[in-house]
Amino acid sequence: MILWLFPALGGLEYVIHHGLSMFSIILSLLSGQGQLYILMVLFSESTTPFVNLRWHLDIAGLKNSILYVGNGIALFLGWLIARIFLFIFFFIHMWIHFDEVKEIFPLGFYSLLVVPPVLAIMNIFWFWKITKGLVKTLSKAKHSK
Repeated sequence: MILWLFPALGGLEYVIHHGLSMFSIILSLLSGQGQLYILMVLFSESTTPFVNLRWHLDIAGLKNSILYVGNGIALFLGWLIARIFLFIFFFIHMWIHFDEVKEIFPLGFYSLLVVPPVLAIMNIFWFWKITKGLVKTLSKAKHSK
């Protein structure tokens, strides 16, 4: 869908994010290796309902609603846990178990060294945007009272 409707559903960063994710999932499924790391990264997708609800509320003209503000707070907290803290845990786990990670077949090993950091950088960038948006929304809500 992202490619079919490009760039309406997201820019190049969404294509890269989903392309790298699909590549990693397929690699793990075919090789039978690295599934713990795939599951950890897939858990980060638990923030998607908040992203989608935000879009729907925006399109419906409900940016000033309590639901929009509550969803923004939930998105911020969910993102912090599932895409920031989880990735920190991911990298610590990889570091502690690096002797086992090195045993993964070469393409899988190098993919583990490249894909998660790229996704983490994207998550940090998006988190910064979410934080900025939340601060803007909360300050608007505070001033309108």
